[in-house]
Amino acid sequence: MRIEQPGKVSDRITLLGRNESCVYLVDGKDEYAILGGGMTYIAQDVMAQVKAADIDVEKIKRLVIHHSHFDHVGIVPFLKQQWPWIKITASVRAKELLLQENVVAGIVAFNQMMLPKKDQGQLRESLDIKTLGVDETVLQGDVLSCGDLDFEVIDVPGHSSCSMAIYIPGEKVLSASDSAGIIYGEMVFAAANSNFDLYQESLKKMAEYEVAIHLFEHYGALIQPVGNRFMKQSMADAVTMRQMVEEIYDSTRDEQKTVELLLSAVSKTASGYFLPKKIMAVVLGQMTRFIAKQHSAKTKSG
Repeated sequence: MRIEQPGKVSDRITLLGRNESCVYLVDGKDEYAILGGGMTYIAQDVMAQVKAADIDVEKIKRLVIHHSHFDHVGIVPFLKQQWPWIKITASVRAKELLLQENVVAGIVAFNQMMLPKKDQGQLRESLDIKTLGVDETVLQGDVLSCGDLDFEVIDVPGHSSCSMAIYIPGEKVLSASDSAGIIYGEMVFAAANSNFDLYQESLKKMAEYEVAIHLFEHYGALIQPVGNRFMKQSMADAVTMRQMVEEIYDSTRDEQKTVELLLSAVSKTASGYFLPKKIMAVVLGQMTRFIAKQHSAKTKSG
């Protein structure tokens, strides 16, 4: 079952934000945590939803950033301003990236681009930043606490070099953001932006966990009581996507032409996806570049 709109996912987890940009409030009884950093334009939605749920915001102790891409850290500056006591948690690599002014400039630019004109004031002011601070870094195997719940940290590179997932064993919940793929319609888009090899290895790693609920930062949550069916589909769709990239690149030997053909194919399969085609082209370009480098290396070694 898919939970695609803000509201309860389970007794302990609430989807906040919007369908295309989700974050999750986790109830640890004595304290709360937010998983995911979303887009800036959902910040007011999140504030209103937390208020409507009658949450004591001073009990929200932590916000976990799964990775440093612009559409997964957008509300962080705003919420940090509103709730200065919250601890921003991320991987070591994510902290390194979010301290780089050129990286944060890109985050700011894309979030400003997608911020409706009516949303001026505090939201736009929150993006007046040079760097984005992380208060706490974590590594594979670390365990964080949220009241009576434990968060196990899983290193899952491939979508980005800084990606991590959170597993909540007490609830059999996996919050992997885009590292498990982006579910859209009947397909799971293989978001292997950074490194296709590592992306597929990370999928296999996550498939070892017993998961009843998957939390995604795009298009909601998936309640799946039957084994690891979703991860099997994600792994299969990743193989299909990789074969498509390789076949098109083999036939064209042209990265730009490959991206154009991929964008056309993906746009038909996942019409209505929230990211502009320009950004989708960047993502597909990153995957194509990885495949092209592998082919070049094989040619030289051969």
